[in-house]
Amino acid sequence: MANNKDNKKILMGVIAVLLVILIGLGVWFAMSIAAKNKAVEVANQARQQAELDRDQTLMNSDFDLLNREFNTLENQRVMIMDDSVKRDLTEKYEAAKLKVEKLQQELKNQKKMSAAEIKKLKDEIAALRAILRNYVEQINQLNQENEALRAENQEIKQENTRLSNRVAETTRQNEHLSERMTLAEKLNVTGVQLMALNKKGKNEKKVSKAKQLMVTFTIPQNNSTPVGEKTIYLRIISPSGQLLGGGGTFPFEGANVEYTAKKTIEYAGEEIGGIHIYWDVNTALTAGQYTVELFTGNYRLASKSLSLN
Repeated sequence: MANNKDNKKILMGVIAVLLVILIGLGVWFAMSIAAKNKAVEVANQARQQAELDRDQTLMNSDFDLLNREFNTLENQRVMIMDDSVKRDLTEKYEAAKLKVEKLQQELKNQKKMSAAEIKKLKDEIAALRAILRNYVEQINQLNQENEALRAENQEIKQENTRLSNRVAETTRQNEHLSERMTLAEKLNVTGVQLMALNKKGKNEKKVSKAKQLMVTFTIPQNNSTPVGEKTIYLRIISPSGQLLGGGGTFPFEGANVEYTAKKTIEYAGEEIGGIHIYWDVNTALTAGQYTVELFTGNYRLASKSLSLN
């Protein structure tokens, strides 16, 4: 009996020891699992925080890029002619920019950032990007409109140049036609001759003995010349360059010009042949080349060099 009791005590002791061991193992396993879970949780939190930090860094860079892009549009914003549109876009952009800057500062002051806060920052930056895109679309549209206007203005300039050239050409043609018409109205003379005459009115071979000089010429038919009384002025210039004067003066090209002799005729549009104009010699004449000039109606009709012996 005593042995059975001892065996029972021993068995109970062994069982107690096993229970203690099992309980210890259970506690150890529980603590190990808890520690492992804690480590995983810490690692996950660290990874998430790292991702949040990276997202914030990327968003900060994105925000800086948007800011630079907006600043590059500063000079182009003047192209938006509608002040209300320009003001509305600028106010929206500046308001969104302030929100982003405020969120950035708040997150910078926090040791940890939440996903919700990062998402809010992302949304604000997206709104900022949308406003910038609207700006760019407005400016691109204005560029296209301005380009179309420049092309239209260039076409108008070219058309105006063509019109100006045509007007100038028409004016030139009209002036040329007017000049031709004026010249067509001018009297013509042909067959201009100079002769020395003696006191009997006959041909004198020696000009030094001449008592008169006679110029003869013909006025051909010209239907363009107005009919009526015409005064023809004669100028004779000696070989020494002296005008054989004494006749008086007549108006020509705004000046009064001396003449040698004159003759008035009645012109009816038909040819008039054998017209004579005489000059009485009142100075010594020498042989040589004499210049005969005929004028009427502010026109020089003829200028011819003729020789007298």
